[in-house]
Amino acid sequence: MTTNHTTIRLYLGERSRAATTHTNLSAVRADGRVLWVAGDETATVERLVRDGDSYTDETTFRLADFVPLPGADADAEADIEGLARSGPYLWAVGSHSLRRKQIKPHHAGSKPLKRLARVEGQDNRQVLVRLPIAEVAGLPSPVPSVQWHGREERAAVLSGADNLRALLAHDPHLAPFLAIPGKDNGLDIEGIAVHGERVYLGLRGPVLRGWAFVLELRPYTDPAEPQRLRLRPFDDGLLYRKHVLALDGLGIRDMCPDGNDLLLLTGPSMDLDGPVRLYRWHHAAHAAAPQVIRPADLSRELDLPYGDGDDHAEGITLIGEPGARRLLVVYDSPARYRLTDDGAVLADVVKMP
Repeated sequence: MTTNHTTIRLYLGERSRAATTHTNLSAVRADGRVLWVAGDETATVERLVRDGDSYTDETTFRLADFVPLPGADADAEADIEGLARSGPYLWAVGSHSLRRKQIKPHHAGSKPLKRLARVEGQDNRQVLVRLPIAEVAGLPSPVPSVQWHGREERAAVLSGADNLRALLAHDPHLAPFLAIPGKDNGLDIEGIAVHGERVYLGLRGPVLRGWAFVLELRPYTDPAEPQRLRLRPFDDGLLYRKHVLALDGLGIRDMCPDGNDLLLLTGPSMDLDGPVRLYRWHHAAHAAAPQVIRPADLSRELDLPYGDGDDHAEGITLIGEPGARRLLVVYDSPARYRLTDDGAVLADVVKMP
């Protein structure tokens, strides 16, 4: 199912290149003639503008300029792993994961094992952010608030004592994995899609006996604290739904709505290169209850390329007109050939089946 593809150049500015965003792209979403991207080493989102066969003219937006972030350092990385665009909003979600220190080539003696035992979290990773979008100088831009259907919609965040890790602390499936780093099959949110009031979060991990998880939420603005998101309970009183999907043992790396379906970028939950596949969850937006999504409800659309220690597909979005849609794919740890001499990084543009 591997298909022919072309590439498109993404030009990020000097500041983002200094922060290595261009080699750590983890999220992407198309929005008309602009492209929103994020890396996993900052607490920002970047806007690029389409210019012929490339995206350029980068503008950086700090999340802390719009919402209160939970970290003591507002610029500490938020590990943004997913972006979504729906209605008047751009959504961004942090991984909510813990990380384990790595052993590096120069470490010797007792230091390698000591580092491997160190697990840490970062408060800014534990956020779900909603940014209002308005036209500013002819381009969609985050703003503190916007009028939408006669009401004011403000930037808001789900974080702090209400964050998703706290929400899952007693979950029978996911709670045991909260203390495990993301790359060790612990909790790791890596995709977001929004359809109406439904917010779907795709989990890279954990994967349990081959089943991957999607969480469904119904966030709303706290009337008493308009910069805070709360979660509306479902009919069973729970603040989230869990859907489990048979994705051949793979976790979810990103999600993208396509009508009432969800496109799922999948790959290993652990620190492995591949396989990397694109699945379609049919009629996902019509799910009326927690679901077990078996192969009959899914179609395997594409097998995507991956490298040996590089070229890890991390973000997908649809571009082009209906009937001629293409899948744009961005990569973390891009292969050397993706870094051009004129300062761009190459993303793939793949024809959909």
